[in-house]
Amino acid sequence: MRWAEVEVFCFMKLSAGLGQTWRARISTSPEVTSGSNVIISCNISETSTPVKGNYWMKGETKLDSNETALDFTSYMIPKVDYETSGEYHCVFDTMPLLKATVYVKVAPHVVPYKKMEHGNEGDSIMLTCKCNSYPPVTQWNWYKMVGQVPQPVANGTEERFYIQSNGTRTDLRIVSLDLEKDPANYVCNATNEMGEGSAEVNLRVRSWLAALWPFLGIVAEVLVLVTIIFIYEKRRKPNEVPEDDDGGSAPLKGNTANNMDKNVRQRNAN
Repeated sequence: MRWAEVEVFCFMKLSAGLGQTWRARISTSPEVTSGSNVIISCNISETSTPVKGNYWMKGETKLDSNETALDFTSYMIPKVDYETSGEYHCVFDTMPLLKATVYVKVAPHVVPYKKMEHGNEGDSIMLTCKCNSYPPVTQWNWYKMVGQVPQPVANGTEERFYIQSNGTRTDLRIVSLDLEKDPANYVCNATNEMGEGSAEVNLRVRSWLAALWPFLGIVAEVLVLVTIIFIYEKRRKPNEVPEDDDGGSAPLKGNTANNMDKNVRQRNAN
């Protein structure tokens, strides 16, 4: 195996105001671009400070190491792909800490933020693609599929297409959507030193009238309901009296009969 050697120099200030240079040599396994169950490793030598232990880091994440000695450490990558690509750091517990880097590189793995986007005629929309593999993307390109032929989309095309990109993401903004011209499949293509990758976003554009259909549907339902209530009220009988009006408005039969009988007896007594 070909090893890469990194000579590490560290300078520390002592309390007396003097300084001391710490020196070490770290040998690493070469960069990785493919494979399964790949073992990366580091070996430290010629150090002027004691080594108390070692471990591995990927970004801010501390990894489990297959430690065999204080001055040697290894780590196994189950499968080299976009998820495991990145910078792996072997860290030796010295004073100060010393580390070296093993690079795991793959071609771009591109994914769209949404595979299908819907926009309304005259509105603006953003198409987005991301790439989280390592190394970062050095070039992004957008294409519009016309039939089976990709047509490049440049920044500022027709003063309606605007592209903004960085190492992990690209955005294509389309303003004033056109119902006839803009619906299509759009391809975002990424390139890095290991190769290229791409993804596709399907854009659909609706007529501006389509946005009114939900509102018009609600209005129609309200009109139907009001019409039904109006017809019902018109068909009610004119002499139909609500139940609430029955109490207290009509004289009771029993009371009337008693009053008449009382008047007859008074007349007979006279």
